[in-house]
Amino acid sequence: MSDNLFDIFARGISDPTTTAIETVSGERISYADLIARTGRMANALVSLGVQPGDRVAVQVEKSVETIILYLATVRAGAVFLPLNTGYTPAEIEYFAGDAAPAIFVCDPAKAEQLAPVIGDARLLTLGADGQGSLTDAARDMAEDFATVPRASDDLAALLYTSGTTGRSKGAMLTHGNLVSNTTALREAWEYGPADVLIHALPIFHTHGLFVATNVTLFSGASMIFLPKFDVDCIFEGMARATVLMGVPTFYTRLLQDDMLNAETTSRMRLFISGSAPLLADTHREWRARTGHAILERYGMTETNMNASNPYHGDRVAGTVGMPLPGVEIIVTDPETGVELPLGEIGMIEVRGPNVFKGYWQMPEKTAAELRENGFFITGDLGRFDDRGYLHIVGRGKDLIITGGYNVYPKEVETEIDALPGVTESAVIGLPHRDLGEGVTAVIVGPAPPSEGEVLAALEKRLAKFKLPKRVLFVDDLPRNTMGKVQKNLLRNQFGGLYD
Repeated sequence: MSDNLFDIFARGISDPTTTAIETVSGERISYADLIARTGRMANALVSLGVQPGDRVAVQVEKSVETIILYLATVRAGAVFLPLNTGYTPAEIEYFAGDAAPAIFVCDPAKAEQLAPVIGDARLLTLGADGQGSLTDAARDMAEDFATVPRASDDLAALLYTSGTTGRSKGAMLTHGNLVSNTTALREAWEYGPADVLIHALPIFHTHGLFVATNVTLFSGASMIFLPKFDVDCIFEGMARATVLMGVPTFYTRLLQDDMLNAETTSRMRLFISGSAPLLADTHREWRARTGHAILERYGMTETNMNASNPYHGDRVAGTVGMPLPGVEIIVTDPETGVELPLGEIGMIEVRGPNVFKGYWQMPEKTAAELRENGFFITGDLGRFDDRGYLHIVGRGKDLIITGGYNVYPKEVETEIDALPGVTESAVIGLPHRDLGEGVTAVIVGPAPPSEGEVLAALEKRLAKFKLPKRVLFVDDLPRNTMGKVQKNLLRNQFGGLYD
């Protein structure tokens, strides 16, 4: 029997007439419709030359057709490669060169500027309205498609995660990784056919694509599919939905609206937050206003979800709960890798069927972060309390999580340091009530450009979410005796910048 995640999903559909996806325009797509449209899309991909194992790179706006393309890609035995819609052509050139996709799908408005940077990939288009050369190719195709058998260890997706060296790494996720994590989350969150998800997340990363979409579809549940986060649409959806998955920014913005109360959230059974730390104040204020405790969980691109606060039991503010079913989490000495006693702070390591296969074409990087015993070194520092709840206390790699998006300082620093008049820079994350952390640049130089000039230069090189919210200027950066910049001192110095 095939371990292709599409086969497993399709075998689990108990009622094909159930609505799988509802759009803001009122369109209702049943599971039978979804399967049929996926078949047409898979036939189109094969007709365009896609073979098992080929990468299908996708940089498009959120649409139902993008979900269909994802399912069709894995159904055809190919590897889905979603890319942030904010990436610039300069960034896309690296991804295309590294992954060598057979097909590159982009928004029609970006086709002309991306054509020169995607190498040998065949360029197709797909707009936010679901129209483009890709859907044209699928329109007259047959609905029947023999799903390509895949083993559990075969790749289903390739997701790039920024590296501390400034170059992104492609995390190889298998069919088994995605299916196992979906199964664990369904169990942990008691997800079932009666659930209706408000899907307001982007679908170019793990949270929106694998957690929100996979868990809903594999449960035979329904989703209200929003193009983006919109406060009014969220409140409208809560009148008939049961679950909201979001980043902390969702919850801080909903708290700013007077409509938020126990009555408007009375039909909901579960509010989930992830992708960035949720402030304890936000957790407490949400509970006071609605009577619901937000359920915070912990995951990353390389592992999908690792831990979750309990569905039944205390959801403790400031923690990410306990390991998911089938997942092992240990805290180790960062230098020796030896497991530490309960309560001590150390490196978080994860092992389980959810842990990725390794980094694409980076065996040395894979060996450095994925131990022979199967434990993945996350780079996050944390501790377990005496109740078994995991606390994330810091990040060993200076990762900044802003509005749910990952930003590695080195990538931004490399661009800033190349500007005339800049001697060096340090990019840090500072507490930001709305975004969790605000990207902040600290610059040293004899005659540096102004804040506005720095931002204008970076806009041409970096995705919008990576741009500093503020640019600060200092005479010198603080260093330790080894010459390493002490970013912790900068964070302490400027910690109240966004208060």
